[in-house]
Amino acid sequence: MKNKILVAFFFLSSAACFSQTEITWWDLSRINYTEKYFPSYGEYFLYPEFSERMKSLEGKKVSITGFFLDIDPSGKLFILSKNPMASCFFCGMGGPETAMEIQFKSKPGFKTDDILHVTGILKLNADDVQHFNYILTDCVAQKMK
Repeated sequence: MKNKILVAFFFLSSAACFSQTEITWWDLSRINYTEKYFPSYGEYFLYPEFSERMKSLEGKKVSITGFFLDIDPSGKLFILSKNPMASCFFCGMGGPETAMEIQFKSKPGFKTDDILHVTGILKLNADDVQHFNYILTDCVAQKMK
């Protein structure tokens, strides 16, 4: 009996080591911005100050659910949004924390506004204004019903 309990404990604890952390759009909204001048652009941009929770998750596998947006005609930039395309960040319905860049290993076969559950490695981006503040790399996604 003692051996069965030890084996069960081992499997449960090892499964936790390989699981990802579920994050929410509320987690992503816990961010502050200050204006910062970027000399290479000659302009001020909003510079993110990430929450301690998000800093602790950088480089780790996380999952989040949102709306898939395929807005790049070249098929190289994909976005996961808190809102569907008609009310997304680009349409003035929220700030940059309501969308994140998602990078797949291979081109995904999803359509705009498909609801996805995406898992990937979290990268926090404060300095490259060509990319989103939140980026998920090595993404795998499952379409939700």
